[in-house]
This record gives sequence, C-alpha cells and structure tokens, in this order.
Amino acid sequence: MKKIIFRFLIFTLLLIFGFITYLSTIGIKTDVFNDQISKEVKKIDNQLELDLDKISIILDPFKFKLMLKTVGANLKNRNKLIKLESIKSNIDIKTFINKKFSLSELDITTRTIEIKNLISFIRSIKDSPQIYILEKFVKKGYLIADINLKFDQEGNIKDDFIIKGFVKDGEVKPLKKINLSKISLIFNLQNNKFEFKDINLSYDNNDLTFPELNIKKQKNKFLVSGKNNSKNLVLDNKKINQLLNIDFYNLKIKSAEFDLSNTFSFKINNKYKIDDFKIDSLVNLKNSKVVSSKNLKEFFPESKDIIELSDHQIQIEYKENLLSIIGNGNILIQKEKDNIKYNFSKSKKNLKFNTSLEIKKNPFHLNFLNYEKNQDNKLKIVILGVKNLLSNEINFKNISIKEKNNKFEIQNLSLSKKYKIKSLSKVDLSYFDNDLLKNDASIKKRDKDYLLKSNSFNATKIIDDLLKDDKNPESKKIFSKNFKLNIKIKEAFLDKDHPIEDLGGYLTFNNSEVTDANLAGDFSDNQRINLTIRSTSNEKITTLYSDIAKPFVNRYKFIKGFEEGNLNFHSIKQNNVSNSKLIIDNFKVQEVPALAKLLTLASLQGIADLLTGEGIRFTDFEMKFSNKNDLMRIEELYAIGPAISLLMEGYIESDDLVSLRGTMVPATTINRTISSIPLLGDILVGKKVGEGVFGVSFKIKGPPNKLKTTVNPVKTLTPRFITRTLEKIKKN
Repeated sequence: MKKIIFRFLIFTLLLIFGFITYLSTIGIKTDVFNDQISKEVKKIDNQLELDLDKISIILDPFKFKLMLKTVGANLKNRNKLIKLESIKSNIDIKTFINKKFSLSELDITTRTIEIKNLISFIRSIKDSPQIYILEKFVKKGYLIADINLKFDQEGNIKDDFIIKGFVKDGEVKPLKKINLSKISLIFNLQNNKFEFKDINLSYDNNDLTFPELNIKKQKNKFLVSGKNNSKNLVLDNKKINQLLNIDFYNLKIKSAEFDLSNTFSFKINNKYKIDDFKIDSLVNLKNSKVVSSKNLKEFFPESKDIIELSDHQIQIEYKENLLSIIGNGNILIQKEKDNIKYNFSKSKKNLKFNTSLEIKKNPFHLNFLNYEKNQDNKLKIVILGVKNLLSNEINFKNISIKEKNNKFEIQNLSLSKKYKIKSLSKVDLSYFDNDLLKNDASIKKRDKDYLLKSNSFNATKIIDDLLKDDKNPESKKIFSKNFKLNIKIKEAFLDKDHPIEDLGGYLTFNNSEVTDANLAGDFSDNQRINLTIRSTSNEKITTLYSDIAKPFVNRYKFIKGFEEGNLNFHSIKQNNVSNSKLIIDNFKVQEVPALAKLLTLASLQGIADLLTGEGIRFTDFEMKFSNKNDLMRIEELYAIGPAISLLMEGYIESDDLVSLRGTMVPATTINRTISSIPLLGDILVGKKVGEGVFGVSFKIKGPPNKLKTTVNPVKTLTPRFITRTLEKIKKN
C-alpha cells in the first residue's frame, strides 16, 4: 500500500512538474481572458475596443505570474483602427486565484501604422503638452512601435510608460513656411523624456542629418537639445528669406551652398514660446551669391552686380541674446578673388564688427583723394567699430588702408542713423597719388573744429570740388554738423609743375556746403593765388584770383596747350543759380581741336598753322555764364588777339548736348576796319567783289563726342562785335 501511495505521489508530482514545464515553455491558448482584458483596456478609455484572438498563456513559476500573449490584435480608438502585431501582459497568480483579475503591465507591438493615428491613440490614453505639440506638427508618416504601459491597482496608467520604435517617410511643418519631409528616425518616448536618434530629413531638396535630439521636462518647461550634421545644403533667395525673415542690414543673399555641423538647445514653455536658445555651429560655406551695392563702384571700379563668397569657414555661437560670427574665406568682388576675415558680435544694444579685406591684383580707388592702388601690390583694409542698435548710429573706432608705403587711417569716425558724419578724432594720410605726388597730411579735432596740417598735399580735387556745381548736391551732404576746417599746408600742388607754398586759411562748412572760405598762398617768383567764399542768407559769392592760369585751364581736355596768363573768377549763387564771370589775360593756346577745325573751314590755314605751331596769342578772354542744375548757359564769350577775335554764345546741357554760335574775324580785317572808321560804310560794303568779306559766322552743335561745325562768310560785322573790340583795344 505504501508503494502504491508513493508511486501515486511520484506520478502526481511528475504530472504537476510536467504540467508546469509545459505551461512554462509551450503554454496554452484560450479565449477565457479576452473579455476580461478588453474590460481592463476600457478602464483606460471607454472608447477603446480591443479585438483579440486566442491568448497564449505561459507560466512564470519563479515570479508566480502568468504571461499572456496574443498575435494579430486590432485596437479601435474613436473609429480609428490600429493594427497591432502583438500584445503581452502579466497577471499575478494570487489575484487570479482570488478572482481579482487586473493588468499590471501591458506591452504592445504595432504593425506599420500612421503616426497621426498613433498620436491620437496615445493622447486618448495619456494626454500631455509634448504629445499635443507632436500632433500639431506632424502631417504624415509611418512607424512601428513597442509600447510599454504599467498600471496601478486601480487600472490607471503610471507615468513611467515607454514607447520605442522607428519612423519612416514622415513629414512635419513646425512653422508656416517651413516643411520638413522624408523623415526617418529612431525614438524612445518616456513621460518626461523624449529621445530621437539617427534623424534624417529633407528641407527644400536638402538632406539634413541629426545624430540625436532630446526633449526633457524641467518643471513647467521642456528642454530641447540636439546635434546636426548635414552636407551639400543649397538654399535659394526665397528659402533664405523664409528662414531669416529679415533684411540683414540691407544684405540681400541670392543663394548659398554649404555644409553644417552644430549643437543646439532651447526651452519651450507651456505657451509654446521658445527661450534660452543656444547654438554652436561650424559652417563650411562652399559658395554664396550676394547682391552688390552700387556704391562699391566708387572703390572697386570693376565690381560686378553679384558678389561671390567661396570656401568660407564660419563659427557661429548664440547664447543669452549674444550672437557671435567669426569667419574667413574668398570673396569675388571684381575679376580676381580676394580674402576676407570678419568677426561680428551682436547683443540687444550693439553690433560690434571687426573686418579685414586683403586685395591682391584687383584695382582699388579713392577718387576723392586722387589715389589708385598699384596692381602688383597687396592692399589691406581693416574696419573696426560698433553700431548702436537702439539709435542706429555707427562708430568706426578705426579704419585703415595700407598698401606698401601708402597708408590711410581714420580714428573714431561717428555716423548718424542717416549715415552722415557726426565727428572724428583723427585722420592720417601718407601716400603717392595718381600724379605721383607725395601726400602727407593729418586732420585732428580741436574742440568743435578741425585742423588740417600737411607738409605736402595735392589740392587738385579740393579746388575742383569747390569750383564746380554739383549735379546732385544732396549726395554731397555727408556731414550732420557744421564746423570749421583750418588749413596749414607747406606745399600744395595744383598740378606737378605749379606748387603753392604756405597755403593757409580756412573752410567753413554749413549743411555740408562750404559757405565761407579764405585760402591764400604763393607760387614761385612772388606770384599769388587767393580763394574766397562769402555767404549771406540768400547768396554765395566765390572769387578766385591766380597769377598763373595754366593749372586751372589745363583741366579742360579740349585745350591741349596753354601758356602764360592770369585768371580772375567771380561767381554769385542765388536760389541754386550761379552767375559767373571768368577773365583770363595775356595767354596763348595750342592744339585746340574745335578751333583748328573752325579755322580750316574758314579757309584761314595760316592762322591754323600758328595754332599747331607756336600757338595763337590772346590778350583778352572774358566769359559770362550761368549754371542751373545740369545746364550751363554761355551768355557771352569774347576773346581778342593779334591773329583772330571771337564772339560766341550758347549753352551746354550736361554731357548730352553742346549748342554754340558765334563770329570769328581775322585781326587784319579788324585793324583795317578800325583804321578806317570815317569811311566805315565803304569798308563794310566793299569797293570790289570780295573785299567786303570780314570773316565767318559759325555754329557748333551736337553731342560732345560728335560735334558738327558749320561756317558761313559774313560781310557785315554786328555793332556788338565792333563795340566789344573797340572796348578791348582802347583798354589795352
């Protein structure tokens, strides 16, 4: 009997062991728990409907739990179907025995499902701001996910849920004009932490790579951090404006091609406002095209409409409202590439900048200083300053231009918001100009005024600017304040051959215009030059006297030879109209093309030969003219000399049209006329055929480069011509 009982016990134990082993390894399938699991799921949300196949049950004898698994389940959420690959859960055997069935944990593996459906599913289970943000941004995409949910004793989901998986063919739109597509990534979502890895996406046909992106909850904010590595990015003008949404200091970028590597972080509050943005970037700018400013022509004569940047290494750092940009690379402004380095630092109040440009073979001009860079020399421009972003005023702490032995330097140049000069502390100039003349000068501020001191200075441009009427006077208004410039120059040049010693005096500027001036100096042999300007409320009077006229007359290209003579100029300007008188005495001219053609047409070859030889002498030259805007009206131009005399009038309209008419008479005819005053009638008419022809009338008209000259013989001189000739002869 004992053996029977023992064998029964052994058999029972083996049977129990075998049953436990079977349950622990193979398990059983049943639908007994289907309704109960569905009811537990409905505790999460009443809208959830779970369609289950038979459930596989496997025993975990060590944890005293039953592991439940089903394959091919369907989850319906508000009429949206989500196909699941599998569902797993554990049931405590004690609760099962006590008929207190409840889920402690639920593992769900999905099939390929739409992201938006999954987001809606998650929000129905456990809503949160980060899930809401995802739902707003996500437009499409597919994913496969493993979802782990843990429940408390009352069937509520605990905060330590975990959702893992990967995304493919995603599309999000975080901003109105920015669309990100072809998104693929691996994700790990937890209650207070979102992790994204191996992110690949496309923006405007550019492939972007983010090795990692993390979102963590910190109190009532979410910290977003990540890395980005992208190659061969190309952006056009439209996309650049969408991203920047600003006209960066009038800098219009047309395109950019670059590689990008950066780390970044920022915080999002519960109102979805971004703050504490930080970024460290390294940009390899392969090529970029920028619209050129028209003003560049003044300095870079061969500048193009488009500036090209290439091979730039740029470091960008943004932290606590401070933006730092440091970079260098090639820049193509003209025909050859140059090198540029830059350092920008921007805060809420200021923009600090430090830029250097090295020009190699390209030209560079400072026309207002009569300077041009030697093509074989390198030239370096350094600009250091700060812009006040509140007032929009700019202070250039230092501007320097260096080329071998040539140097230009400006210190503390302050500009108003309209880019007018407010003040400067010092200017140093030391260079050879286009006339190969040495210029050595300095300008220093003294109280409200300035002092120009120089050992040697070419004053050609200064005199030119003072004498000519500006076509666009508003463009010359570069000063925002009135001041007085005192001048002391030991040797000033009007040209190479006519230096002025001890040129001194002053220029007074009001509204960027010289309103008062007194400059005086000496040529050699005690010959004087003096310039004065006096202004009242309604008129401006300019006078210029020079014992040597040549350096002023030689400025006119149509006169290739001019010798001797003195010059006296007087002008009154009222209501933007200048009425002027120019007198030159005792001079001769050579190689004047317009006059030579006129003499040839008048069959005065002998006088024409003089013109190309030793020159034609004039004892008197007087011109009365007026200027208004682009129009010069010559009221009377009179010249008398031993060979010929001229009387002329007309107008010159800018550089477009010349219209002149007048009378030219050989001096022999004039002398005969004067000596025969009592018989003037006979002389004017003539006793024989041909004797009464005094000279020619002429017309010169057309564009400056295509002038047409016509002549007609005249027998009768106008009373005006005779009167003016008599006046001059009597004077002499």
